[in-house]
Amino acid sequence: MIEGQDGVTWPQWCAIAEACERHRIGTLFRSDHYLDLGGQHPERGSLDALGTICALAAQTTTLRLGTMVSPATFRHPSVLAKVMTTADHVSGGRVELGLGAGWHEREHAAYGFAYPELPERMELLEEQLKIVLGHWQPGTDEHPFSFTGRHYRLERLDAQPKPLQRPHPPLLMGGAAGPMAARLAAAYADEYNTAFATVAEVRERRQLIERACEAAGRDPLPFSLMTSVIVGRDEADLRERARRAAEFRDLDAETLLSDPPANLIVGTLEQAAERLLEYERAGATRVLCQHPLPDDLEYIELIGRELALLVN
Repeated sequence: MIEGQDGVTWPQWCAIAEACERHRIGTLFRSDHYLDLGGQHPERGSLDALGTICALAAQTTTLRLGTMVSPATFRHPSVLAKVMTTADHVSGGRVELGLGAGWHEREHAAYGFAYPELPERMELLEEQLKIVLGHWQPGTDEHPFSFTGRHYRLERLDAQPKPLQRPHPPLLMGGAAGPMAARLAAAYADEYNTAFATVAEVRERRQLIERACEAAGRDPLPFSLMTSVIVGRDEADLRERARRAAEFRDLDAETLLSDPPANLIVGTLEQAAERLLEYERAGATRVLCQHPLPDDLEYIELIGRELALLVN
């Protein structure tokens, strides 16, 4: 998981994707933000998430690519569905779409995106989920897709071409499994992701999603976690990586090592593996490891070649 708003350049994206394929990382997700989230580093820009995925799709051969997650407030759902269909074709069927309600108000103001209150953003999200899936469903002249909502209206659409993946590219939702989000996920999503959660929170949120799926009459969704993973081969390697990550993210390295937040994974390979197994026992089906330093390609090798072997 790469935070694209950390100023990740195109050469860095190419190097990251190449390292993922070389070191057996199966999926590369990126955030969909336009501004530095903390505001301390306005010089760190962001290439567009969907543009990056389309470009990387042409540069890679096996790596799956996705957003975690795209705000419903950034794009018209027809544009979103069309770009992701394009990426699906360019990649040969290797893309996943994460979709959420959006949350960073300053980012919306800076770029001129509307930022309604949360209930309306959730309403937007539901309409977008319906429309994106409508774009991707098989259609005919006799049964085109039409939609009339409070925010969008589509008339007799048979969007061509359809995605290569069947029935469609995986559609992920992200959040804290609140009642509305859980209901939408149970109705439309293929996976639910929660971010920066403790083991107990993963267990609780997974149960909320399972109950929503049961109420909707479907099997439980796969449940994943996205969190920062700072790992070293040994204590010295961990200390150096934590020092660099703390400097890059304006944190205190000593505190990060001596008293790491319970919702992060910080440790040697063996310690990180045990934490990942705790999350697995709590119900996480996969963990998206937030990369602490976009130029640290050795980290990718460490995750793919060594840490993965300890938990699989």
